[in-house]
Amino acid sequence: MDKKTSLFRQSKAQQQRLHPSGESSSSSPDSLMEEFGYLQSGRKHTPPKDFVCPITGHIFSDPVTLETGQTYERKAIQEWLDRGNSTCPITRQSLHTTRLPKTNYVLKRLVASWQEKNPSSAVSSSDDNDKPESVPNFQGIRCLGFRSNKTIDTSANDIHLAVTCLCTSEILKESELAVLQIEKFWQEGNSGAESLAMLSKPPVINGFVEILFSSVDPYVLKATVFLLAELGSRDKSVIQTLTRVDSDVECIIALFKKGLLEAVVVIYLLMPFPENCLDINVLDSLLAVLDSKEEDLIKMCVNPKTASVLLLGQILRTSREEKTSEIAKMVVSGKAVEAIVGSLEGESTEERISSVVILSRCMQVEGECRNAIADKAELAPILESFVEANDGEKFEIVSFLSELVKLNRRTFNEQILHIIKNEGSYSSMHSLLVYLHNALPHQCPIISGLLLQLDLLVEPRKMSIYREEAIENLVSCLRSSDSPTAQIVAAKTILSLRGRFSYSGEPLTRSFLLKLAGIEKSNKSLVQNDHHHRNPSSDNPCKMEEEKAAEEWERKMAFVLVSHECGLLFEALAESLNTKCADLFSACFVSATWLVYMLSIFPDTGVRKAARVSLLQQFVSIFQSSKDTEDKALSLLALSSFTHDPEGVHDLTVHTKDILQGLRELEESSSLAVEILKTVSGGQESSYELWNRKEIVREDCSANGEVLSIVCSGSKVLSGHSDGTIKAWTLKGGVLHLVQETREHAKAVTSLAILQSAEKFYSGSLDRTVRVWSICNEGIRCEQVHEIKDQVNNLVVSESLSCFIPQGAGIKVHSWGGEFKLLNQAKHARCLALAKSKLYCGCQDNSIQEIDMNTGTIFSIQSGSRKLLGKASPVNALQLHDGLLYSAGSSLDGSSVKIWDTSSHSMIASLPSTMEVRAMAVSSKSVFLGGKGGVVEVWCKKKYIRAGALQSGSTAKVVCLSLDRNDEEEILVVGTSDGKIQVWGLS
Repeated sequence: MDKKTSLFRQSKAQQQRLHPSGESSSSSPDSLMEEFGYLQSGRKHTPPKDFVCPITGHIFSDPVTLETGQTYERKAIQEWLDRGNSTCPITRQSLHTTRLPKTNYVLKRLVASWQEKNPSSAVSSSDDNDKPESVPNFQGIRCLGFRSNKTIDTSANDIHLAVTCLCTSEILKESELAVLQIEKFWQEGNSGAESLAMLSKPPVINGFVEILFSSVDPYVLKATVFLLAELGSRDKSVIQTLTRVDSDVECIIALFKKGLLEAVVVIYLLMPFPENCLDINVLDSLLAVLDSKEEDLIKMCVNPKTASVLLLGQILRTSREEKTSEIAKMVVSGKAVEAIVGSLEGESTEERISSVVILSRCMQVEGECRNAIADKAELAPILESFVEANDGEKFEIVSFLSELVKLNRRTFNEQILHIIKNEGSYSSMHSLLVYLHNALPHQCPIISGLLLQLDLLVEPRKMSIYREEAIENLVSCLRSSDSPTAQIVAAKTILSLRGRFSYSGEPLTRSFLLKLAGIEKSNKSLVQNDHHHRNPSSDNPCKMEEEKAAEEWERKMAFVLVSHECGLLFEALAESLNTKCADLFSACFVSATWLVYMLSIFPDTGVRKAARVSLLQQFVSIFQSSKDTEDKALSLLALSSFTHDPEGVHDLTVHTKDILQGLRELEESSSLAVEILKTVSGGQESSYELWNRKEIVREDCSANGEVLSIVCSGSKVLSGHSDGTIKAWTLKGGVLHLVQETREHAKAVTSLAILQSAEKFYSGSLDRTVRVWSICNEGIRCEQVHEIKDQVNNLVVSESLSCFIPQGAGIKVHSWGGEFKLLNQAKHARCLALAKSKLYCGCQDNSIQEIDMNTGTIFSIQSGSRKLLGKASPVNALQLHDGLLYSAGSSLDGSSVKIWDTSSHSMIASLPSTMEVRAMAVSSKSVFLGGKGGVVEVWCKKKYIRAGALQSGSTAKVVCLSLDRNDEEEILVVGTSDGKIQVWGLS
């Protein structure tokens, strides 16, 4: 016995409990009702006890019969079981399972019939809210056979019999034939009030639902949903009956997901759509309806495709943002856009608005589809609907049109704008203006943006109420700090008004401005995507026409924006640049840069001064403080636009000190930086004419002997002295504060080397040890001592080893594991530099070698002197920076500093200093040379010219130099042979 047959027998048993006589229940509904006393006047208002739940005392709404034979309201018995009970409340018999059975539809039909006859019953029915949270799907009924004529009779008497059969028969085939008879009867034009009243009764509707649960015949199922749709569209009580039990709705949705596409009409009539039923399969089915052919769908009261559009529109209106994005992507990938575009011409305003909602979301999420929409959309019906739509629907239309004119072809955008302006029975511009006066704050910028674009289709006139209202509204929204959403929308609207977009509809203003500033990497993917989707057959004349149209539009738009109220928009943009909202700042920053740049193209009408007063300080502040290279470049472009008139040059020169450091950093990569440097320096070629230097602090450590080595780590300065002392200093607020002094080395500390990544430094000493130190806020702490068995000079370190110059020839390499080896034994080394696996050695005989640490291979970069008489010229200092090797010594051959390319080993430049260099430091801009007399020379790294000198005020030798950089300036620390430490600030 299968489940379906068993279920029918269970229903039959239930009927027999309700009919003590045991007679069949397949007689007419009237006789059936009489058996229960429905028509007996004395019991007319008293329901049979079998119709009332023994727990709630209410008439059954969703009855379920347990294995004990007792029937309860589903929600009530579920709550009983949820409290931990496992017995039947009445019989107290243990239940084998706590999973509730399916709805008892036989009893449900009888209850519904009785309620229809007795609307004022003594016992109220269960509240509609007492529906179960979840009901398993009813799997249906299988019958053994059906005896009937081959033709379907549809006389009035036959239809009454069919309705009776549908409500009472336990044989599936009979019920199926009854549905087909009723469907044919309805199709033949018998859809009047009498037929509607007969078929809309709850027992009949429940009978249709039971067919949906039970039948597998596609024709019967289609006939059933057709009838439910027809009845539900004319009588709201049908919808109430269907939604009274959740399992009924779930059954209809399940059939829809399994391919019964016509069920979409019934689901639409059940709106609002139950959110718990929304899943990926429902969306797939909605898209399948849109993708189907009209002839494959039966003709219904609502076109199934229309119902799908209406449902999708409702879902998108009420879904969360992340769900909206997912649905829009499905619509585009499912290629349903074209079908939805056709609904723009739908008969009802509701369908048109729903299609507008869907297409707007698609363009916002998957911008590339807007080209297909623009190509096929008929806008006249939408424009006609605008007048009769409510405010929310009007905004959906405006949003749709605003998105539609973000095509990557300017000429196409203007064609669409002309259609919007000229088609329809009413003036679009006047309608938009009236709507603008009543719109919500966050809606006003989008309406104003569209209105302004329509106004600019002709050459700007001296006066235009549309233009004035639109710009005034944009400025007002931009200044509306009480409505952050309106501010952001206004800023983004202004940014898009330039009218140039990628293929996906993204504004190209930022990438355009960065290209002018000399940076082309931003939005590279947008630009490439735009280029990839351009019409491959476009020839040069077409591109020239597009470019001409784009330039003309940009000129007109910028002119009306900056001219409004003598530059009022600049004040609003300047105020918004003080925001902490990243989106608002970014949009306002780019818009302000674009409009200031456009001012340099227009003849001056007094607006330049307004822009300068409002924005010059803002751009200087951004240029000075921003860490982002692109923001610096955009600020630089705006600042360069102010230099086109004498007043702008004068105002910018006032801020020279604020922008000088940034200009020097960009001097090598930006021609704009060079031009501004020339402007603010009175035409000087080099920014070094403007460099500032100041002595921050000087400390006397002569009690500890010479300062032999100095390194910097953030705000800490570490110094090694000839008496074996190591001192840790902090440099804050222009004060060099001694944090710690330790003397763990027995002899002079000749070298300090630091590993920034590990927050460690290493000290080498003549006491034949190398010590490893940790750096912390409190000071320094010695962690390890390595016995070297040789004096340590000029120590360099890596994560795995140290290299140093011993007392004799060669270079000693010591791995931290304890192994030693001697390299370059034929040379007496003077200085070292280490980069990864390459060690560079400057020698006593003026030679320079590169040693491969992995193989031990030695390559000679500079040959040594072979003088038999006289003193050789040693290499005193080596520095590595940006792949270049700087070597320094005496100036016997005309230059004391030579610059080598480490990849080719060739000399690329030299610095013609006459100083005998003892110490050297290299930064991104400068080379610092220290020698006798306490002088430090500063050389321009790019132009190889001497920029100036620092005088320590002492005649002692400069022994060591170290560079550090804080947020504002470069810090140079100098150690001398007379025990002085001097700190310079360079800017």
